Order: sequence, then structure tokens, then C-alpha cells
Amino acid sequence: MADNEKQPNNEEASPLLHQPKSQPTTPPDTPEFLLGWTADGLPLGHGSVVGQPMGRAPWNSSICACLGQNDHFCSSDLEVCLLGSVAPCVLYGSNVERLGSAPGTFANHCLPYSGLYVIGNSCFGWNCLAPWFSYPSRTAIRRRFNLEGTCEALNRSCGCCGSILEDEVHREQCESACDLATHVFCHVCALCQEGRELRRRLPHPGFNAQPVLVMIPPGEQTMGRQT
Repeated sequence: MADNEKQPNNEEASPLLHQPKSQPTTPPDTPEFLLGWTADGLPLGHGSVVGQPMGRAPWNSSICACLGQNDHFCSSDLEVCLLGSVAPCVLYGSNVERLGSAPGTFANHCLPYSGLYVIGNSCFGWNCLAPWFSYPSRTAIRRRFNLEGTCEALNRSCGCCGSILEDEVHREQCESACDLATHVFCHVCALCQEGRELRRRLPHPGFNAQPVLVMIPPGEQTMGRQT
């Protein structure tokens, strides 16, 4: 009996082997925007691997970097810039499809966007309706990958908006309003920034490449005759 008590429990010793059995202290009816999000899309209440919440990271590229960066994604960045300039409906549908990867996602978002795009340009002379339909995708990307919003970026660069960041509810409301304003006033640039971010983080759902195991036969063996 004493020997059993002295044996270490490997499952309890390594927190990487299983999820903690204790339930989070946050009430189940707490809204998501009160918790924040980690890089895995989980609330900050879950914590990271070592039990500490993860800080928000900046976007991979700025909203004005339309041509992208000079790296191995350069050709993809040029494609994103071309789609955003010529066919923003296709770029928006591709972004949501890559983010959601559900059947019919592209058509369910590209077609309504195209209708709002045509109505806005025909009746008002500019694309003023489609951004109201597309801006939730920016909020979803920011939450899923734990990216900093406009208020946090301004606070990091110039020190303003600090009072807004102190309250989680006000911060998320402000960030959602900034997502909408970004899509309304910088719509094409916002779509391109989101496209570059998603292409660096997520593979396209239609790309189902499987790793191939190549077996190399052993070299020819010869037996030498002893003299």
C-alpha cells in the first residue's frame, strides 16, 4: 500500500498529456468578449500551456502593405492584391472559405457580397453596402489568432486609448466598431490584409496533400572472398 502511494502519477506530472479536470471559474453564461481569445481560439480563461494567458500579437503585415512582403509568400501576396483590386467578392469569399472551410462557404458569402456590391455602386456610386456584410470576418480573424485590434495598436504606438483597454467590454465594442470602420473606409486594403494573414496561417481547405513515404532500397551488397 505504501509502495503504491509513493509511485509517481505520470499523467498528473505532465500537464501536456491531458486537459485539467477542473472546470473554469467563469460562469457558463459569460459572453465571449469578456474573456478574450488565445491563438487557438479559446478564451483567455483557459490559459496557455503553462497556465498564463497569451498576449495579443500584431498582424503579419500592415494594412497599407498592399504588395505584401518580399518572402516566399510574395507571389501569393501579389495574387491577393490583384483579387482585391479587380474582384473583391472573390477575395472575400476565399478568405471566409479558408477561415471556415465548410462546404458552400465560398458561394454563401461571395454571392451576397456581389449583390451588395452591385447595389451600392449602382445606387450610391461606391461600395458602401458590402463592407457592412464583410466586416465580421475581420473580427473573426482577430479573435481566432489573438491579433491586436486598432485600439491596441494605437496604444502600443502612441500611448492613446489606454482607458478603453482597461475594460474588456468597452475594448471589444471599440475594436468591433474599428473593424467596421476599417472595412467601410479602407475596404480593399482590409480584405488584402486579411487575405495575407490567412494565407500565412491556414492552408486552403481544398488542398488535401498527404505526406508520401519514399522507401529507398538498400544498395547492392557483395561478399569479398578471403585469400
